[in-house]
Amino acid sequence: MAEFSTTIKEHDDVSIIYLKGYLDAHTTPVLENTFANLIEKEKYKIAVNFKDLAYISSAGLGVFMAFIEKIRDNKGDIKFTSMSDKVYNIFDLLGFPLLYEIFKSEEEAVNKFKENKKVED
Repeated sequence: MAEFSTTIKEHDDVSIIYLKGYLDAHTTPVLENTFANLIEKEKYKIAVNFKDLAYISSAGLGVFMAFIEKIRDNKGDIKFTSMSDKVYNIFDLLGFPLLYEIFKSEEEAVNKFKENKKVED
């Protein structure tokens, strides 16, 4: 079975999820648990770093759709960062750039949360 793992790093009030390996129907529970744990801790500002993700299936994409409403209802968001061209093309094909902000670097995604916070204040 393909390997998949997530790690989380906190940067100010933004939780950054690092994806590694193959995200498919067999490995989606790992990511689902990661999101559920963040929501349980009331952490709704989430950046997802795709730098080490080799593959994503439609089931993997569905995880983001499953949690985005709850996160946005709590004044948070999910921002994507550091996608390979291969992974980006899958997201683009399915229209995800219309629903989610995608950034080249992790720093840009984190800074976007800071900009949004200034607007709210």
